[in-house]
Amino acid sequence: MLNIFVGFDPREAVAYHAFCQSVLEKASIPVAFTPLYLPNLKGLYAEGHKDGSNQFIYSRFLVPHMMGYRGWAIYADGDMVCNADIAELFALRDDRYAVQVVKHDYKTRFPVKYLGNENEDYPCKNWSSLMLWNCEHPQNRALTPEYIESCTHGAALHRFLHLEQWEVGQLPISWNWLVEEYPFKNDAHLFHYTIGTPCFRDYIACDNAKMWHEAFKNVCHPL
Repeated sequence: MLNIFVGFDPREAVAYHAFCQSVLEKASIPVAFTPLYLPNLKGLYAEGHKDGSNQFIYSRFLVPHMMGYRGWAIYADGDMVCNADIAELFALRDDRYAVQVVKHDYKTRFPVKYLGNENEDYPCKNWSSLMLWNCEHPQNRALTPEYIESCTHGAALHRFLHLEQWEVGQLPISWNWLVEEYPFKNDAHLFHYTIGTPCFRDYIACDNAKMWHEAFKNVCHPL
C-alpha cells in the first residue's frame, strides 16, 4: 500500500479530487489518499501561522509523524496532475536519504499567483511541493507537531534545516514540472500548476490545462 498525503485547501477542493483521479487512473499498485485538511487535524496539530498562501503550507511536514515514523510515504500539493504510474516515483526511494525532492533552481516569472497571492522568490522554492518521505529516518523524528507549530517562519521547514544537506536526495525534474514557470512540455511525469490550477478562471487555458480538465471530467463522469 502506497500512502499519499495531499494538500487540501477548501478554496480549490476540486483540485484535490482531480489530482487523486489522475493518480488512480495510472497507478499499478494500491494507493491510500490522506487529505491534509486542517479541520481533520484537530487534536493533532493547531495551525497558527499566517504567512502561507494555502492551508497546507506547514501541515505537510506532519507526514512522518502521521506515519508513526515508519515506512515511506509521498506528499504532493493538491494542484497537480499525475501523468505516469505513481509506482515509478515510489520505486525511486533510497534509504540513504531522509527525504527526496525535485531541487528546483529558478526565479518566478509571476510576482502574483492564484487568488492574488504574492509569489516571492526564496531558496528551495517548491522543493517541498512533492516529497518522497523516508518516515523512519531518525532525523525526521524532529518533525513533531509541537516543533512544526513552534516554527515562526517557514524557512526552517521548507529548506529542511533539521537535516544535513546530503540527507536531502534529488528526484528527476519530470516528477514536479512547474507549469508556466518551465517551458511547455507534454510528457512530464507530474505537472504542478503552481501559478494557478485550471479550476480558476484566470488559468483555465494555461499550459497543460487539457490534462487537468480531462482528470476533472473523469471525476464528474467516470469512464
